[in-house]
Amino acid sequence: MRATSAFSRIAGCVLLFGGALAQSWDDIPPIEVFGQHFFYTNNGSQFYIKGVAYQENYQPNGQVDPNTKYTDPLADADKCRRDIRFLKEIYTNTIRVYAIDPTANHDDCMEQLAAAGIYVIADLGEPGTSIESNNPTWDVELYQRYTGVVDSLSKYKNVIGFFAGNENVASGNQTAAAAFVKAAVRDMKGYIASQGYRNTLGVGYATADVPARDDLAHYFACEPGNSGNSTAIDFWGYNVYSWCGDSSYQESSYGERVEFFRNYPVPVFFAEYGCIEGLPGGPTSRPFTEVEVLYGNMTDVFSGGIVYEYFMSQNEYGLVQLDGNEVDPYPDFTSLKNQLESVSPTTTMKSKYTPSNSHPVCPSATGTWEAQASPLPPPPNPQMCACLAQNSECVITSDDEESYAGMFDFICDASKAFCEGIAHDASAGTYGALSGCNPKEQLAWVANKYYQGNRRQASACDFNGAAKTQQAVIGDGCQAFIDAVGEDGMGSVPSPTGKGTAAISTATPTGQKKKGAAAGLSTPTIFNYGGTLFGGYVLVAVFSVVGIAVL
Repeated sequence: MRATSAFSRIAGCVLLFGGALAQSWDDIPPIEVFGQHFFYTNNGSQFYIKGVAYQENYQPNGQVDPNTKYTDPLADADKCRRDIRFLKEIYTNTIRVYAIDPTANHDDCMEQLAAAGIYVIADLGEPGTSIESNNPTWDVELYQRYTGVVDSLSKYKNVIGFFAGNENVASGNQTAAAAFVKAAVRDMKGYIASQGYRNTLGVGYATADVPARDDLAHYFACEPGNSGNSTAIDFWGYNVYSWCGDSSYQESSYGERVEFFRNYPVPVFFAEYGCIEGLPGGPTSRPFTEVEVLYGNMTDVFSGGIVYEYFMSQNEYGLVQLDGNEVDPYPDFTSLKNQLESVSPTTTMKSKYTPSNSHPVCPSATGTWEAQASPLPPPPNPQMCACLAQNSECVITSDDEESYAGMFDFICDASKAFCEGIAHDASAGTYGALSGCNPKEQLAWVANKYYQGNRRQASACDFNGAAKTQQAVIGDGCQAFIDAVGEDGMGSVPSPTGKGTAAISTATPTGQKKKGAAAGLSTPTIFNYGGTLFGGYVLVAVFSVVGIAVL
């Protein structure tokens, strides 16, 4: 079946015009989480996800190449208009998007989707700006990216929520990364509340089917202490490809997953599914026989799933082929359509449902599980980081991040005390107050400690011309940050206030009165770590790179 661009546009316009009179992104009923299920907020009926991954030119996983280019799937109204007809043909009520441009305008696409009754779950990261599996951090750059996505999509009532991470733990030696994702969950939930955004917006995590999956599930849903549900996910996405071809409930281990999640406290759904392995007719011949089970005897625990994926790419999971603006569905598109057409899951009404599942116990950081559930990495606070950098007597003038590793190594080897403030050890639950600052601000902190510890000699703030001394300055509101962090950098980090990209006001030199300075000084430029990461005290001395001697 092939549709021309003109036909797609006409069909899309009819769909949009007909539906927009009934609902738009401003009046479509939001979906809410209540206990283990999703519900429509207008009538309290249960919502099952019948979804498709919708992202062109992007293959998501926990190891995305930072140079990967992606196409924002919600920013091109013509493409949305072209594709919505086909999405509705396979009964889509939810799409998952993996990376959007938070500076782009998404009104047109979101309006079209709402008119078609389609909701969105969006990942918060992008290639090169997500929590890395092997070198995890939760820092200012990530915080500003994630809050930017939340800001961009929060007004659309057909946004169900966000994934704070996708497959960040892919092997047994990456479990420490979970602590940083859980901190991101906490901070995004806190940010949504602080901005007064819709309280039905959820934050979850999507995992691959990995050996650590049981510990991961417990870890992200557990809630240590008496802090309500501030660090627990709102929903759990499961990327599962164990049902291949004409498999079965037992052979695919679907039954085991249902039993494991039976007492889980939040909704569980397949964030990706649709195995292409071992099919006699090739990748595009998926029979999707799992649909009958997913929307049948699994519905007391699972809330549906998202097929991977709409667009065809090198990985051969696509349901359709694009030829310019023409859409050509593959055979498994029809298979999926026929399977979804025949299902009729039992619907629970919210008024008849009383949640009874409680948060699981957090796994202990022993053996193969490395992440402590408490404390978590502190919230990245752009205002605090900028304040502390301005209050340094020794500052970094070089923007050459490749040179930073040697300076960090040299200073931290000279004295561990200089680097306590930037420590981030998920296994020990030890985090310095500046562990979420960007590398240049962190380096300013440790260089300043080194400078002060060496009797403020000029040679102790040079580093081959990469640093210089300055008069320390304190901006409006900065003293509270300085006091909270403490001399050793191991104090508390106040939660950020205002928009995620907000910065501090113009600084005033210590001991001087500020004169009529305007608020809104730009936050210092964010620098990627690149190939270097500084893991607290575990540092290798590279004296030759810095080229100075300990005084």
